[in-house]
Amino acid sequence: MATGFDQFHLQGTGQASLYFDTIRSIIGSNIFGEFLQIVHQLDERANSENNPSILIEGVNLEILVSGKLGPIARNIIKLWYTATWYQLPDVWRDKFGARQNDTTFIVSPYAYPEGLLWVAIGVNPPAAKAPGYESWSYPPSVTLPSPL
Repeated sequence: MATGFDQFHLQGTGQASLYFDTIRSIIGSNIFGEFLQIVHQLDERANSENNPSILIEGVNLEILVSGKLGPIARNIIKLWYTATWYQLPDVWRDKFGARQNDTTFIVSPYAYPEGLLWVAIGVNPPAAKAPGYESWSYPPSVTLPSPL
């Protein structure tokens, strides 16, 4: 959905359950349930009408712009990409309540190499998932845009 990766790829990282439990422990079951319910309703509507844009537009209009759910959604996206939960903004914490474990932290050392960031930029994570013996002797497969 919002990460640009499909469910198959996200499940393939092996981090979905860990992230789910982490998010729920930080924002609480009620707010997380509300968030998931909206996403589920949008997804069902998009599927029943065979129109994926309903989900995308709905996430933008009902979640990302929300003062309550927007910061959570942005944190979830960052979590998938970097394996890091970033502390929610003070304004959010003041209004909706802060839990002790709402701090900035790497969720798991095993989550780091599975971050979507590495796939998105086409490189291996530093100090993890080494590309193999003598791989340094080959040119990188990443293409850089030409300067203007």
